[in-house]
Amino acid sequence: MKTRIGQGIDVHAFCDGNQLVLGGVHIPYEKALAAHSDGDVALHALCDAMLGAAALGDIGRHFPPSDPRWAGVDSRELLRKVNVLLKQEGWSVSNADITLVCEQPKITPFAKQMQANIAVDLGLDTQDISIKATTTEGLGFCGRGEGITALAIVQIKSW
Repeated sequence: MKTRIGQGIDVHAFCDGNQLVLGGVHIPYEKALAAHSDGDVALHALCDAMLGAAALGDIGRHFPPSDPRWAGVDSRELLRKVNVLLKQEGWSVSNADITLVCEQPKITPFAKQMQANIAVDLGLDTQDISIKATTTEGLGFCGRGEGITALAIVQIKSW
């Protein structure tokens, strides 16, 4: 068996709205994330980590924002499609670790549901998915409440 690791990062700015989606969970919040899709930075970073580990490029190559098919798409659909791409190449995800960087909203109340969503979409156990959050202590655009950053790392294995 062969293993690889991949990392992903995604950043979106806040915009007007009240539809915030992180890890496939709709979170009540007074802002949304500006994006072509639903703006789920957690799943976008995870998709990039998976694609990178398998040397399959990045999320923008597979689901370009210039393509109207992906306008407003549920990022869980993108995650499932990326998982299929990996499987077609003989890879599967062993585990994933995702960190969300934001001052608000608080992530902990939603972390278990995010874990469950991702585990279902990847065909894994919830203990194979880690969701955590941190702040920047008021520094930078995340600290000023201008947006959210997500970092993801995955390990994949071949058969």
